[in-house]
Amino acid sequence: MWNIKKVFLGVNLMCVFPVPCVTNPSCLFRSCPRPGQRLTITCQVSYSMSSYATQWIRQPAGKGLEWIGSKYTLASYYKDSLKSKFSIDLDASSKTVTLNGQNVQPGDTAVYYCARDPQ
Repeated sequence: MWNIKKVFLGVNLMCVFPVPCVTNPSCLFRSCPRPGQRLTITCQVSYSMSSYATQWIRQPAGKGLEWIGSKYTLASYYKDSLKSKFSIDLDASSKTVTLNGQNVQPGDTAVYYCARDPQ
C-alpha cells in the first residue's frame, strides 16, 4: 500500500512511503526555494531509523526516476553527479529525514520522493 501526500511549493514536491506498516506519514516543507537558494524537504517517519535506510529519489515531469541518495544511521551514499548539490540528514529523536539542496535551479523542479528501504 502506498500512502502519498503532495504539495506544490515552487517546485513540485511529493513524499512517498512504500511501506504498509507506516501510518499517517507526513512531509514537512520548511522552504519554498527560488533559483539559487537552498531546498529543504523534511519527511517524518514511523520506522526505526537504526534498522532501515531512507532513500531520496526525484522525477522531473515527463522523465524517469533519478536516485539522489540514501542515508543510514552511520553512512550516506549519493549519486556522483548530485553529491555536491544534495545532503541528507537524520534526526532520530524526532524521526525526521531531511533532504538539503543548495543552489537549486529550474532544472531541479521535480517530484521528490522519500522512501524507506524495503530490507
